[in-house]
Formats: sequence, structure tokens, C-alpha cells
Amino acid sequence: MTKITQKDINDAVWKACDTFRGSIDPSIYKDYVLTMLFIKYLSDVHDDKFETYLEKYNGYQDRAKRAMQHERFIVPDHSHFKYLFDHRNEVNIGELIDVALEDLEEANRSKLYSEDGAGIFQNINFNSSVLGDTKDKNTRLKNLLLDFNKDSLNLRPSHLEGNDIIGGAYMFLIENFASDAGKKAGEFFTPKEVSTLIAKLTKSAPGSRICDPTCGSASLLIKAGEEVGSDNFSLYGQEANGSTWALAVMNMFLHGFDNATIRWGDTIRNPKLKESDSALMKFDTVVANPPFSLDKWGKVDDKEENKAADSFDPETDKYHRFWRGVPPKSKGDWAFISHMIETTYEGKGKVGVVVPHGVLFRGSSEGKIRQKTIEENILEAVIGLPANLFFGTGIPAAILIFNKGKIANTNVLFIDASKKFEPAKNQNKLRESDINDIVTTYRKFNEGKLKAGIVEDKFSYVATFEEIQENEFNLNIPRYVDTFEEEAEVDIKAVQVEIEKLEIELKQVQSEINKYLIELNIQ
Repeated sequence: MTKITQKDINDAVWKACDTFRGSIDPSIYKDYVLTMLFIKYLSDVHDDKFETYLEKYNGYQDRAKRAMQHERFIVPDHSHFKYLFDHRNEVNIGELIDVALEDLEEANRSKLYSEDGAGIFQNINFNSSVLGDTKDKNTRLKNLLLDFNKDSLNLRPSHLEGNDIIGGAYMFLIENFASDAGKKAGEFFTPKEVSTLIAKLTKSAPGSRICDPTCGSASLLIKAGEEVGSDNFSLYGQEANGSTWALAVMNMFLHGFDNATIRWGDTIRNPKLKESDSALMKFDTVVANPPFSLDKWGKVDDKEENKAADSFDPETDKYHRFWRGVPPKSKGDWAFISHMIETTYEGKGKVGVVVPHGVLFRGSSEGKIRQKTIEENILEAVIGLPANLFFGTGIPAAILIFNKGKIANTNVLFIDASKKFEPAKNQNKLRESDINDIVTTYRKFNEGKLKAGIVEDKFSYVATFEEIQENEFNLNIPRYVDTFEEEAEVDIKAVQVEIEKLEIELKQVQSEINKYLIELNIQ
């Protein structure tokens, strides 16, 4: 039997999107395609396992069915993909799919529900008018079921070339949806090259607890886990958007991380990853690509809302995350950074966070927080990235690395990787060589092999605490990494010769033009 490859599945699922293209925005139809992929995956894994039990129990269906009750997922008959496919011509097919999802959630309540009782499919409606009127909607859903019924989308583990193919297909879809969705994409996806870079910079040891407090669809969190190099780690995440939280939960299961903990809620106002009512969970590694300069992240002007029992005031935050200072209401960058630092273990915790460049130099309350953080000696590296790497924004960003185990020295590594990219039509990309250059320089610094001073011309610099202090704790990279390019000297004599040559050629051309004008009786 020929095994199905990653490319086979990627091509098939992307082709399935043709059902919606041109009529529905990618930011909307992504949920329908990804949900259908999840149903197909659970159904095919169920069938593969059921046949294994049938063989084990000599064809006794009752024994095989009992054994299936202890598997990863329970798939009710009417929630199975085959049932939906067999009923694809029904006039209420949208309603049938919604019922299938609801009962699939209920049968796997401990896995597919949030701690607040919300199911992962609650925000998707296959019977919605967003899919068109009844006739158009039914046609689209029928075509979607037909696309997922193809041999190239047989997702049984015994038919696949590798165990990670399903997760790979899911990530492939999310990345392509992000590319198509434009500005809305930054809410749910961090480009895989950036995720890989952060995962390598914060590489976790076996046994680590790893968290992403703004996890989106969990692509960065998964990369951080895979970078460990073993199965001995645990993943935790929180996501504010309900639809994106659902994507993250499905993503974890499709990658085989069944024990991952993904919570739904606002990390700043209502953190869900807690040891107790007044104590947040601690982690070995915290990574994130938070929303850039989020407005109204904390206390709001609405007096009535502030009086509410569940109102949030960063000044009196019961988790004491903002003891260095409260960020401005209109820019939440340091709120997320403060949360991440406070949720890492003392003496060893590591943070990797994507930030806009303003975080490096803005003054007022942000400047005071930045100064206190630097004085704590936990800032390890400031890495400037190329422009146009992220979906939804062309502005360049930076990565900050904090290390609570940084005790060897008070120096900070600055890297200007703004020229390290492969240009592309819609979005630039970090190449593998670019990632390796950044990571190699960082690891040398981290291992104490790089001392204060120039490390690599126009690429990196190790700054002392005193230098940063002299710069008033401004972390703007050009203050430390000299990227000035001297202009080549101009050969005046050669330029003069070239000008004289061009003037002669110009006179010859003008003479030719005058000759043609006379012949045409124009002059």
C-alpha cells in the first residue's frame, strides 16, 4: 500500500478550500475547513483503531466497541464523517453537521470543553446564512464533504507516511489562511520561521513546563515543545478569542499533544493558568507574540464598568504583576511582558517575546518599567527582525529574551537581523541560514564566549550595563549595533569623461532627429 505523504494531504485540503473561495472571506471559511479536517481525522483514527480491535477479538463487534470506549476519543455514529458524507444530499445537512459536532463535544466533554463549560465548536455554525442561502449553503457543504472523502485524505494512521502529517497539514492550512486573511491573520498565527527562531532561542530542557499566554492557534507553543527534543514536557496556553482558542485545542490534538492545557480568556484581565485563586502558575519557559500595542488592555474610563465586581484594575492586581509600574492604557506591550516575566520560575525561567520597536525606546511609564527590568539583570538579548515578516503588519519587530538564570554578567546582547531575510512578493521570510546566524551568536553569548564590544560588524554587539545606563536605558538597536555603510568614493575624472561621452552621443542623436524632421517637412 502506498503511504500518503505530507504533500498529498496539503494539496488535498487546500483544494477543498475551492468550495468557498471567491464567495466567503478566508478569515471565516478557515473555521469550516479546519473543523472538517478535525472530524475527518477523529473518524479515520476511530476506524483504524476499531479494525485493530476487531482483529484482536476475532470479529466480535461488542468487545471491539467496549474497547473503543477507552480510546482517546469517542465518536458517536452520527458524528462520524461517513455518516455525514452519506447524508450529504439532505436538505438539512448543515443542521446535521451542527448536531454531530455538539454530540462529539458532549461525548468527549473533558477534552473538548473549556473549564467554563464552552465547547470548541460553539462559535461555528454549519447551518449559518454566512454560507449563502439554503441552496448555495447545501451545495457548498456537499462539495466540502466530497473533497474530504477523497483517497488522498485518508487520515488513518496506518495509511500515513509519518505520525506528524496531520498536524503538519493543519499548520499548513493555518499558515495559508493567514496569508490570505491579511490583517486579521496576526490574531491567530505567528509565521513558522519566527516561531522556530523563538523556540531555538528559548530552547527548553526535558521536563519543562512551557507556556504561551497569548497562544493564538498555538503554532509558537507547539514549536517550543518540539524543540525540547523529547516527549518529556508539558504545554500550557491561553487565548482570548473563542474561535482561535478552538483552533488551538484542535491543533494540540492533531499534533498528538492530548495533555496540553489551553484556556480561553483574557490573560491580563482574567488569567486562567493558576495554582490558586491568588497565585499564577509558574513555568520554565514562556513564549508569546502578543498583540502589538493593545489599546485599553487594562483599566478603562467607564466608571460603571470599574465598579463591577469582576472589574480589573492593574494598580491593585492581586497577582502583583505590575510592581515595576503600570503601562499606559493605550499600549499593552509591557503588560504582557510583565505577566510573562512574573510567571517564570525564579532563578531559571526564560521568556521570549515578540514586540514592536517602540517597546525598546518609548519613555514615560514604559521607560521606567524598562529601566527596572534592566536593573534586575534579567534582560539577556534584544534582536531586531526584518520588516514585513508578520501577517497583518509590515513594520519590523524585535524579540526580547529575558532569563531569570542570568547571573554570569550584566551585559546584554544586541543583534540587528534586519537584513537577514529572503524577499518575497507579499511577505519576507527568515531563511534557515538567517535563523542559524542569530541562534549561533546568541548561544555564544549565553555560554559566556562573547565579551563586551563588537561581536560581528554590522550584526551584533555586547553592551555593558554602564553603556545602557549612559543611553538612559534606551534599547534602540542602532544605538549599539553600527550598521552605517560608507559610500564608495567618487572618481571625479572618470565621471567627467563619462559626461563628455554622453554629451557627444546626445548631439549625434539630436542631429539624427533634426534630419528626420526635415524629411517629414515638420521643421
